[in-house]
Amino acid sequence: MAVACSLLWGGSFFCVGIANLKWPGYGKAFLELASSIYPGYHALATLKSVLIGTAYALLDGAVGGALLAFIYNLCPGDSKCCQEKK
Repeated sequence: MAVACSLLWGGSFFCVGIANLKWPGYGKAFLELASSIYPGYHALATLKSVLIGTAYALLDGAVGGALLAFIYNLCPGDSKCCQEKK
């Protein structure tokens, strides 16, 4: 789950970053939001900036996916909290 979320979020960030390099202004609000969250990342139209942001997004997606999997695994299938009420 962590790897899938990491690749999805990192890949999305990378695609938006590369599109911003090709078409300036594309995804600008998204990249500026990311620059306010990820320390060291600045929403500049450079390949270095895209790679730094992608690295942060990969890490962020992995942590988020691991937390999601952990919470999902807290409730086992035979538990009463997960069974349908009859």
